[in-house]
Amino acid sequence: MSNQVPEIPEKGRIAAVDYGTVRIGVAITDPDRVLCSPLENYNRRSPSKDAQYFKELAELERIVLFVVGLPVHMSGDESQKSFEARQFGKWLYETTNVPVTFYDERFTTSMAKDMLQEAGLTKKRRKARLDMLSAQILLTAFLENPERALGSISGLEDR
Repeated sequence: MSNQVPEIPEKGRIAAVDYGTVRIGVAITDPDRVLCSPLENYNRRSPSKDAQYFKELAELERIVLFVVGLPVHMSGDESQKSFEARQFGKWLYETTNVPVTFYDERFTTSMAKDMLQEAGLTKKRRKARLDMLSAQILLTAFLENPERALGSISGLEDR
């Protein structure tokens, strides 16, 4: 694993993943990376079904990079959840063969909660949109400032 900014292809879709042990929020860019849109919340099922989902996502959407949110403490130190997210990113790379980079997700959930609250949605609807909106906020932050990546995994670095 490298702490350098990942080699990012000039074109192609990037997907952001708001990692969770039960639910994973997914957001995606258009091929030219003009728009970031929430895609869906994926409810984890089993290792084989999770692998099938992410392989199909990478293939169907032609993903060139995954950005996995890394939950870090306010001090910037990593936590047990950071370790789990890094393990997930490693699994995601091994499963899809798509490079993965990690990005600080400290404020994405609180920003998403505020936005959904302001939208006047019911509690049920806010919950249904929270993780994918967090992923969208994460992806927007990454596109605006990719040099703040917190490590990457790709085939070139692992050899």
